Amino acid sequence: MFRRFSFPKPLLLLLVLGACARADHFGRPPTFTPNTESPEHVAMLFPGLPLHTQPSRRVDQSSLWSAGRQSLLGDRRAISKGDILTVVIEIDEKAEISNATSRSRGGSESLGIPQLFGLPQRLNERLPAGASMAEAVDLTSSSSSTGNGTVKRKEKLMLRVAATVIDVLPNGVLSISGSQELRVNFEMRELLVTGFVRPEDIARQNEITYDKIASARVSYGGRGQITDLQQPRYGQQLLDSILPF
Repeated sequence: MFRRFSFPKPLLLLLVLGACARADHFGRPPTFTPNTESPEHVAMLFPGLPLHTQPSRRVDQSSLWSAGRQSLLGDRRAISKGDILTVVIEIDEKAEISNATSRSRGGSESLGIPQLFGLPQRLNERLPAGASMAEAVDLTSSSSSTGNGTVKRKEKLMLRVAATVIDVLPNGVLSISGSQELRVNFEMRELLVTGFVRPEDIARQNEITYDKIASARVSYGGRGQITDLQQPRYGQQLLDSILPF
């Protein structure tokens, strides 16, 4: 009689998840993420109500000056929900940290009883040859430890991405979100940017640098066949997380 063999459910679930993660680009280039119903797309479709109402007034058609955003001297910086601005990411950082520690400790203890009511002499007669109670206890201890640590890190990243204002907070701060995907052969490069900016920090060219974005979240990575080969398998990641050695 043959015994029926069944895979453990956690192992089967792990295999299914691993297969589904790579099914998108199995034998074909990775597909783009649909931009419909994204936070940027929703913000453009539903700009919301204005924070301040503007009084209606008649503009003289013959006037050479117009304060609107479409005029020659109008302010075209992003200010409302659904507006688009450019995020400039120029990161060129270098950090070098070096630490060294050294510790040493030594100790010595000695206890002797050469004359104690004649007891050492009586005990010496019963001890093996060469043994003596003249120096009953002699302890010596020493310890030392040294440590060295060095950290070297260098990052350089220069990117530009268009972001959309997805919300305007009650204090006027703009919540922005931007995404960009570039596919080259069988590899997809993804750039995601989110954060909060002040309208006055946006430059006249409708650009803002990453160092002026509060709670900035910048993700630059990819997915595809090359990325799959560079990443360890799910089983190896699981073992690395549970093995104590």
